[in-house]
Amino acid sequence: MGNLIPIRSKIKSPAGLKRLLLARKNKRAAKVVFTNGCFDLLHKGHVHYLENARKLGTILVVALNSDESVRRLKGPERPLNHLADRMEVIAGLASVDFVTWFEEDTPLELIRLLRPDVLVKGGDWRPETIVGGADVLSWGGKVRSLKYIEGQSTTKIIERARDRTK
Repeated sequence: MGNLIPIRSKIKSPAGLKRLLLARKNKRAAKVVFTNGCFDLLHKGHVHYLENARKLGTILVVALNSDESVRRLKGPERPLNHLADRMEVIAGLASVDFVTWFEEDTPLELIRLLRPDVLVKGGDWRPETIVGGADVLSWGGKVRSLKYIEGQSTTKIIERARDRTK
């Protein structure tokens, strides 16, 4: 257990994460992979997706939508879990190196701040439609869309749970 990283130490403010990533890139040839989402209710699809994203580089950064951002995107009943709780759950995954957040509806400003080497989204996104993709390509990075696991969706899980309570 000596190699385990305390969960909360993986959670960084956007500005703090920028400084940390710059220092790591300067010390060694780190390859930063960035992904984002609500991650409101962690499921098998998320876990596999994040494991595969991690394989694309040496550092995996996961940015979560703030609670207000989730409400704007998903509706007034979401998120089910508050940002602080969602960040700790994602930080608890071995594949994830750092977790941060953004207040806007898209992570474009954060992507421009952190300048990842690889930008990743799930297979329901075509690479050319991924927010920030053009920016990442402009500084020599890559944009990837990873395979989507059918039937694994937070929205579908919530719908099934609601149907069972009727």
